[in-house]
Amino acid sequence: MTTGRDLPTLVRWAREAEDTGFDAVMVSEHIVLGPDAGAGGVMGNPRDYALPGNQDPFTPWPGSLMLLSAIASVTSRIRLAAAAVLAPLRHPLALARDLGTLDLLSEGRLVVQPTVSWSRDEYAALGVPFGERGEILDEQLEIWELLWRGSPVSYEGKHFAFEDVYFEPGAYRPDGPRMWIGGQHLHDRLLRRLVRYGHGFHPLGRPAPEELERLRNALMAAGRDPGIEMVGGVRPTFPDDHSVAPLALALESIPEQLAQGFTTICIKPSQYIDDPDGVGAFCREVIARTDAVLP
Repeated sequence: MTTGRDLPTLVRWAREAEDTGFDAVMVSEHIVLGPDAGAGGVMGNPRDYALPGNQDPFTPWPGSLMLLSAIASVTSRIRLAAAAVLAPLRHPLALARDLGTLDLLSEGRLVVQPTVSWSRDEYAALGVPFGERGEILDEQLEIWELLWRGSPVSYEGKHFAFEDVYFEPGAYRPDGPRMWIGGQHLHDRLLRRLVRYGHGFHPLGRPAPEELERLRNALMAAGRDPGIEMVGGVRPTFPDDHSVAPLALALESIPEQLAQGFTTICIKPSQYIDDPDGVGAFCREVIARTDAVLP
């Protein structure tokens, strides 16, 4: 639909999505890619989802937070989902400054999904130990929680330490931007992050019913409302490696996801249309077809 250099077009699409009634626009990121980006074989259809090991290393990934800032400037309602932010590749204070500023600019519309990602080459290029990325993220989450509460803040951990720093201004809300937590599996560390910090769960793929039950039980045990935002999505079925996927077939999964408790459904327009000037019409069609398949 467009190249990774035509960022004004991406901004226009977000405005068109807002105009048609969509709830959020989502931008993911990499800082750099290495040879391991395509170690598992490059995806057959270039419209498919970018997953660990299936990407051409030349795949463009513009800076997600700067792009969302541009989108914030031309929209007023739509949420800005930074999903996913590769947090361990940045210092938590510097990243908190960018997140807090974007949240203020958008008046609380920012949703952050911090993640550790999968590329050893990317971590090596930035000098961050790949094997410690989970520990790093856990410290970052602790630091952000302290920063949103107010200054001054001191912290001492394995990876980060500082004393009496003043972090002003903070985010739009006193407890910081809304946060999604996601991953391929609901492992113990991810579950702990969800229960402590998460406002939403955004899994990669469809979690098993027992995983969803485990999450609900953990939230209730912590005294939290189990009805957090559940983020699902539709999957394309490409007829070949050169064509877009049929939209109606993809949307058939929505009623089942809603029955499972999912409240937000993601869709990637470029999987279903090739016309860069057709995003507004596509969004209207998605809403009309979704209304038609809902019970």
